Amino acid sequence: MAWLDWVALCGYFLVMLLIGVWSHKRISGVSDYFTGGGRMPWWLSGISHHMSGYSAAVFVAYAAVAYSYGITVYFWAFVPLALATGVGAFLFAPRWNRLRARFNVVSPLEYLAKRYNIPTQQALAWSGALLKVFDVAAKWASVAILLNVFTGMSMTTGILITGVVTLLYCTVGGLWADALTDFGQFVIQGVAALSMLIAVIVKLNGHGGLGGMWDKLPEGHTHPLVGPYTAGFLTAYIVIKLFEYNGGMWNLAQRYMATENARGARRSALLSAALYLIWPAVLLFPSVAAGVLMPHVADPQQVYALMAKQYLPMGLIGLTLAGMFSHTMAMASSDANAISAVITRDIMPVVSRRARSMSAEAGLLAARVCTVAFVSISMIVAIQADHFGGVLGIIVKLVGAVMGPISIPMLLGLLPAFRRCGPIAALASWALGLGAYFLLTYGIEPANQTWLVATPLVTSLIVYMGVGLVKPEPSGEADAIVAAIGSDGPQGAATEAPVPVAAD
Repeated sequence: MAWLDWVALCGYFLVMLLIGVWSHKRISGVSDYFTGGGRMPWWLSGISHHMSGYSAAVFVAYAAVAYSYGITVYFWAFVPLALATGVGAFLFAPRWNRLRARFNVVSPLEYLAKRYNIPTQQALAWSGALLKVFDVAAKWASVAILLNVFTGMSMTTGILITGVVTLLYCTVGGLWADALTDFGQFVIQGVAALSMLIAVIVKLNGHGGLGGMWDKLPEGHTHPLVGPYTAGFLTAYIVIKLFEYNGGMWNLAQRYMATENARGARRSALLSAALYLIWPAVLLFPSVAAGVLMPHVADPQQVYALMAKQYLPMGLIGLTLAGMFSHTMAMASSDANAISAVITRDIMPVVSRRARSMSAEAGLLAARVCTVAFVSISMIVAIQADHFGGVLGIIVKLVGAVMGPISIPMLLGLLPAFRRCGPIAALASWALGLGAYFLLTYGIEPANQTWLVATPLVTSLIVYMGVGLVKPEPSGEADAIVAAIGSDGPQGAATEAPVPVAAD
């Protein structure tokens, strides 16, 4: 990279840190730190939800699929996100907001202690936190691959630099820093991606232009579903993302909780859904076109970075790299905030008597310490990412497959149709879904990727609904929670938060 590229990249990191410092002034307690105090504008929440939903893996793993298979990556990877978030705008987003407004809930899992019981809450909290370590690790590894192509920097150094910068601003500023940096990153990413798009379209003029490109692509690259990405895989992926992007990814539930009211949560979800439908097509088009412009790339994971180096002028390369950083830092920082919320609000009060009576200052300090610990552990795992199947292997085969068993009891527990599904249904769904994943991963060899992704989800869904029908567990507390978050009727005074208390 030229000196102007380094200026752009360093300037980007500096702005992120300054936002963190400014956001620090808005943090007076754990509610501000984890949910923005319920004062976040819907448009900021929507952009933050969108930016927190994907990372630099778009420019590494998904770009590799776009280069190798064509436009199918848009149809199986991103159209499901738009559909899932659009449905969630009416089904889940308002309910998350009402949980915060009516029960003073700060963590997405906090309500589970009363909706089911403490063991259910703890099972989902511990397993979900462990899964997120691997998920965020894959994002750090994605950025490190890009840094290696652009600068020759080692994977380990790239992971450490990105992680430390993210750690500084998200630890200091909480959710406000996450959301505001998400917005700044959205603007930077917009300039960078449009510059790349224009550069690629200009280069295509020497290959028959934009219209002639499609006939020159390798066979199958214009098919919506091709290779391992079948109709069955797409169907499973849509259902998985319905749960994952409406609260299964805890950081995305926080975005809905942070808006001023349920209407704002719904509008933020619809904005995010519209962005998922449009923006990934802009981001991934250069990688699809690379099948014509650069047909012999040895490592498809490097294709986007190689195109940027070859086609963009000085300065824009650094801005493009900053744009790639932006997605990963947005997702990782929001995940760190969500995990910290779950640990400090859901896990610590159960395992430690002292944590139940922490002062506001002590609670805020604990939240920041948990954020540091989570990011640090995820960076260590990222350095060993190849041992876990690489970036795409972690994102699709691990996170995609395991997300269903963790998120189904949490999401369906919000809906009145499942109010009689109690702790037995929730724990059985979680345990048997995870059991199906481990059986297919370490026991029976699945027929294809679709089976590995779909089986844990389907198992959990069937078990949850089946046990709920065969052995219903009516609960007055569960009914009260589900009824209270089901509509925008009179709220009255906020109810006491369902914070779990362990038996002595």
